Amino acid sequence: MTNAAIDTDYQAFFDIARKHRVIFYYVGYFSQNIIAAMSDAIRLHLTASGIDGAKRRKLFSSFVEMAQNIVHYSSDSLSAEDQNDNQLRHGSVCISRFDGQYRLMCSNPVDTSRVGHLRETLEPLRHMTLEEIRHAYKETLRAEAPQHSKGAGLGFLTMARDASAPLEYHFLPIATDSASTMFFLTAII
Repeated sequence: MTNAAIDTDYQAFFDIARKHRVIFYYVGYFSQNIIAAMSDAIRLHLTASGIDGAKRRKLFSSFVEMAQNIVHYSSDSLSAEDQNDNQLRHGSVCISRFDGQYRLMCSNPVDTSRVGHLRETLEPLRHMTLEEIRHAYKETLRAEAPQHSKGAGLGFLTMARDASAPLEYHFLPIATDSASTMFFLTAII
């Protein structure tokens, strides 16, 4: 590929990102250190943008929850399966502005066997009132975490609580890997 073709490809990507008012985008491997560095950059951007404190907290909290879900549950991992610390897992996260709101999106592959559980967790959140979400959050804090859970669904409840619209999600089979399915999640803040 020539430099001109590379420049043209990047220009097309840059134009799409600008058109969609992307303020942050990352695709690659996530670790706790990478999340910390991204968090610093996002926190500085949100503060410099003059966003009110409540919205800034909601945006930041939802971003961290999305990134943590990638580190904990992406099926594309460079870490050993039994490794609990210093995990390195693949996914993407994007923050963009539109109509005075912010759209946070993330995606990562998950084990296909988890799709049903994710649907069962997320679908009820789409139909709950804010008061019901807050109540479920408090109840989940009091309950014992299920086996193999890294947060007992608190991350999804946190995002649903902070979002101004129901969480959106979908799954896309990966043609080259039937054991994994792409998981996409969107929160509007």
